[in-house]
Amino acid sequence: MGDTIRGRGKDQGDAATLALMALAWLLGDGERASRLLALTGMSADDLRQGADNPRLLAEIIRYLEGCERDLVAAAEAAGTTPGRLVNARIELERQN
Repeated sequence: MGDTIRGRGKDQGDAATLALMALAWLLGDGERASRLLALTGMSADDLRQGADNPRLLAEIIRYLEGCERDLVAAAEAAGTTPGRLVNARIELERQN
């Protein structure tokens, strides 16, 4: 699936960590998880296999950006701000 987050600097690791926390929030609710899979066409296997892929992690945050309420809730669950999540997406996209 391309480049991975291993061996990256602190900022990239922080971005990946935030994205993984957002993904965990999404998957923590069956309805939200089903919607993510249905709208993105990804499978649970895709998520497992791509959990260290910056492109997939960026797409998870981009997906959240499509619904401000979800972006805010995911940021709160991760103990951060929506702006930091968006910045994490930008950082992850730079890794591609």
